[in-house]
Amino acid sequence: MYFDLQNYWRVLRHVWSLKGWKGRRATLLRLLLVVPLEYAFNASCFLLDYLLFPSLWRQKVERPVFIVGHARSGTTLCHRLLAADGDTFSYFLYWEMFFPSLLQKKVLRGLGWLDRRLLGSAINKKLVAWDDKTFGPYRHMHNMSLWNSEEDQFVMRAAFVTQQWALDIPMMDVLDIFHVDQLPARKRRRWMHHYRECVKRQLAFNGGDRTHLSKNPLMSGWVQSLIDTFPDARIVVMMRNPLECIPSVLKLVEVTWKGKGWERSAYAGSLAMLTDVSFESFTHPDNVLAKNPQTPQVVVDYRALISEPRQTVHEIYAALQLPLSETFDNWLVQQEQRERGHTTRFRYSLDEFEVTAERIEDELGDFFIRHAWPRGGELANAIEESV
Repeated sequence: MYFDLQNYWRVLRHVWSLKGWKGRRATLLRLLLVVPLEYAFNASCFLLDYLLFPSLWRQKVERPVFIVGHARSGTTLCHRLLAADGDTFSYFLYWEMFFPSLLQKKVLRGLGWLDRRLLGSAINKKLVAWDDKTFGPYRHMHNMSLWNSEEDQFVMRAAFVTQQWALDIPMMDVLDIFHVDQLPARKRRRWMHHYRECVKRQLAFNGGDRTHLSKNPLMSGWVQSLIDTFPDARIVVMMRNPLECIPSVLKLVEVTWKGKGWERSAYAGSLAMLTDVSFESFTHPDNVLAKNPQTPQVVVDYRALISEPRQTVHEIYAALQLPLSETFDNWLVQQEQRERGHTTRFRYSLDEFEVTAERIEDELGDFFIRHAWPRGGELANAIEESV
């Protein structure tokens, strides 16, 4: 099982340098003791997978679907609409990403069965209460839960390839998980091989005969690597006006850091890095897919997804050559009214950040023309009318 020592040392050195941070000692203990023990446990289970489940040797990952695009552009909504087609797709639930081994998942599924049969779901009820307490206050920003589908790059956390460290401690300028397509070839292959192994196990866990469905804004920087690793991959690119989604993600991440007690001076560098990556989240998938016209691909406008979700899903299925069952289509009809007009109570403004509307409109001008997005004052008026 892969482990990124380079990332590990970068994080360890950075935490060591935070002399005045009150969480430094606990985090160093976690890095020096918990992380190695966790890796040893996961690596052992990874090895046992192939011994205990011989069918894993034959498990294929065929024609996976990857949803990319800037964060807050509708990737989650699109993923959860498609994920409702359970006969077609396999995907990671959030809790499953903490246990990347097939053995681990099967043991936990067995414990869940015993909890239901012998304890009247007592343990599950406690987990639900913890889930509501932990994620409930933030669900107006992002509907997160242990039992929701989530960004499946988190499954690589055991290999120390995860953005979670940079969300806990502002160090996006230290730990770069976005620019995978620019990694040295050998390291990129090792990263992607490990990711493929995690996907194989999840497919096997879900029966082995479905299509892997992934969504991750971070993978907007992985598109070429995904195509190289999965030559029959299919790509969905979500598009939303950057005047809306760039400040939205900056605010979301800033709220996360503030909630952990960090001052703006501590995360200013990371915020600047996140701003630069925001622009690349639009340009990089566009450039890569233009060079790979053989890859089945579709660009989805956020406005269409929220106003006509059923029709938009039909168009996605047609573009990616996916069979759409009558059962799933009936579900889409029932879901249409609920998802139409999808909005959020999470409000934000560009005025809170150093990036300006002028910079966004200048650097992404081609996208504004291509998608007929409103600019500046036009968008402000549209937002006012919708509130």
